[in-house]
Amino acid sequence: MPVHRRQPSIELLEFMGVVRENGNEQTSLPPVHTPLSYDYVLVAKTIDKQERGAFKKQTEYIEELKKKNLKVTKIIDDDLVFYGIQAPKEIFEKYRYLLKVSDACNWSSDQNIVPLSTRIRIVHFILNHTPICSGESLRDLMKMKVFEAKFCLHEKKKQRELKESWARWTACLQGQPITAVRNYFGEKVALYYLWLGWYTFLLIPPAVIGVIVFLYGLAFFNSSPLIKEVCEADTVMCPLCDKRCKVWQLSDTCTYAKVSLLFDNNGTVLFAMFTAVWATLFLEFWKRHRASYVCEWKVSDWCEEEEELILEILNDVNCEPKQYKHSYLRSTLVLICVTAMILVIIGLTHALVVFRVITAVLLAEGSWEFLSNHSSGGAMMLGAVLHYLIITVMTRINRIVAMKLCEIEETRSFAATEKSFTVKMFTFQFFTYFSSLFYVAFFLGRINGHPGGYVRISGKWRLEECHPSGCLTDLFVQMAIIMILKQTISNVFEFTGPWFCRWLKRRRTQKLQRKCAHCYLKDDSEAKKGAELCDNCKLRDWVSNYHLNDVDSFSLFHEFLEMVIQFSFTTIFVAAFPLAPLLALINNVIEIRLDAIKMVTLERRLVPKKTNDIGVWIDVLEAIGVLAVIANGLVIGVSSDFIPRLVYRYHYGPCANGTVTDIDCMTGYINNTLSFARMDDQNIGNEFSASQMITPSGLNVSYCRYKDYRNNEDYSFTPQFWLILAVRFGFVILFEHVVVICKFVAAWFVPSAPIQVKNDKLFDKLNRLKEELR
Repeated sequence: MPVHRRQPSIELLEFMGVVRENGNEQTSLPPVHTPLSYDYVLVAKTIDKQERGAFKKQTEYIEELKKKNLKVTKIIDDDLVFYGIQAPKEIFEKYRYLLKVSDACNWSSDQNIVPLSTRIRIVHFILNHTPICSGESLRDLMKMKVFEAKFCLHEKKKQRELKESWARWTACLQGQPITAVRNYFGEKVALYYLWLGWYTFLLIPPAVIGVIVFLYGLAFFNSSPLIKEVCEADTVMCPLCDKRCKVWQLSDTCTYAKVSLLFDNNGTVLFAMFTAVWATLFLEFWKRHRASYVCEWKVSDWCEEEEELILEILNDVNCEPKQYKHSYLRSTLVLICVTAMILVIIGLTHALVVFRVITAVLLAEGSWEFLSNHSSGGAMMLGAVLHYLIITVMTRINRIVAMKLCEIEETRSFAATEKSFTVKMFTFQFFTYFSSLFYVAFFLGRINGHPGGYVRISGKWRLEECHPSGCLTDLFVQMAIIMILKQTISNVFEFTGPWFCRWLKRRRTQKLQRKCAHCYLKDDSEAKKGAELCDNCKLRDWVSNYHLNDVDSFSLFHEFLEMVIQFSFTTIFVAAFPLAPLLALINNVIEIRLDAIKMVTLERRLVPKKTNDIGVWIDVLEAIGVLAVIANGLVIGVSSDFIPRLVYRYHYGPCANGTVTDIDCMTGYINNTLSFARMDDQNIGNEFSASQMITPSGLNVSYCRYKDYRNNEDYSFTPQFWLILAVRFGFVILFEHVVVICKFVAAWFVPSAPIQVKNDKLFDKLNRLKEELR
């Protein structure tokens, strides 16, 4: 028998440390008949006399399962009734045959066994599609509390192996045994961890470059003429709020200017371009690795619709297929509801803006001097914390709304429901996370007006202003707080929550008798046909699985959503936060093991799902990649001071028109960006009171400065403003076209599937056709 040769792409992943395969996972699959393993377990409460209706439904459902030749073993434990479900060998033989004659099975000669993961999936489908006489399915009976729980069992031996090689903290820097994960949890979970491992590995280059950009800004802390100009200036700035706020010295914000330079420097432009191309390369190479693994697993041509038809036939030979339907009325209703929900989320962003404005005023007028002097910074940080709380609450609301909209659509299958739910939920979450960030990035400080003509909320509260050093620091602080809080708090609750629930359940139940020696030996050896564990050992196994935390069909969805939102943070506004890839890298190294430990030891076993890709998530990731190009181009061109500095250097500064001087070309830039507001103007006199125009040193001033390019007489925009605006839009268009071309070239240069994968599929199909002729 020829030795199986793995794909070079898999060998490369193993060499890089992303995966760690032992090469013999394919031969370690369990046989068709596994007498010691029950495919599924149902749990119900013992029924009292007053609950005879529920008892009748429970009995009726079990009888329906027996009519389908499913073996049902009943064991009572105090107030719980456990039903062990085991399907006969004939069902799986039919499944193998139907899979072979199917058009989309990618059948090969070595697929002559049905592993327990496949058995579980088949039995899970049969249980969910077996109604009682009144038409109620298992899902309905679960809602009515006829059954308390349903789950498939962990395999002790495989569980120990995964714990030793994968699900432990000490394995954080080791590769993942992806094929072993696939054999136990199915292809869907395995592809999630393969994607997450590849994403984490590919975060290393942007994390390193992001740190270099940060250090580049740090290197110019003391030598930058912009910082020197701010720190040494005697410029008097206009009051930041009404009544209590007074004029202030620009030099008071020396520290703020230094922080701004860490993220708003020339290095961020190149870093943003690199990140946009990196996102494309990440996705293209991911497609190659995915293709290698699905070819290895023989699921390249697998089709979910045909698999569902096969399972329908196994469940009921006389079944009718669920036909495709489409309703323009329902689609219109869903579209209106989605639009309304997005408008509500954007409305919350407006409420957040109002909160920041009012908070800044209250802090400025407060008695605490420190908060009064730093009212804008305090309002900004409180706004970011409130934004995080809104995200936490809206996540739950978004889930409920997305599920209701899926019910309105009446999707044909669970796969269609999952796809529809994914798109809606991600859309809602994206607006929840990023609406406020888009406001800070593109509107903060640009619509607030000028002295004598401030834009006010309800004619009372002035909108916020940007610092003279730029608005990018506000965006950085907002992103840093949300990202750090989200990753830290979610990881803590994600691990401690299931651990505490399991501990609490075990405390409340009496300790079970240890497994007898006879069953212990049977469980660890190859059992003979017909061998079974004793009732006590079965009960021990079932109760221990029952005490684990529940999982559902969307458990993996939440993990994917969390990572895709993180991917959005590391790409869309990376120009404002170059350290985002580093935070994501640190989080993901922990996240992989945290999720693994949770799945293997703290939660019930996920029903293994078969698939050959990550579904609609790949389309979402590609959309984020395109949006990242647009957003980063706008952040650099519109939000940052990169363009104004460039225009000043070559058109208005000391080095304009090619003249060479002994002073730095950026000298005088800050002063050039500030306009005058004079008290002798009637509008300005009405805007600021005489007490507000007294400096901290007690000097009464007749004018103040503010950040804008406006004429000192009529406050109209200066020619410099229009020149900068034109260059900004020209840069954005140029940046986006260059980066998009680079993305297309990168996508074209990297084929979505390795040549060997294509050839292996070709030879596999040829050999299958030849076998059919023999």
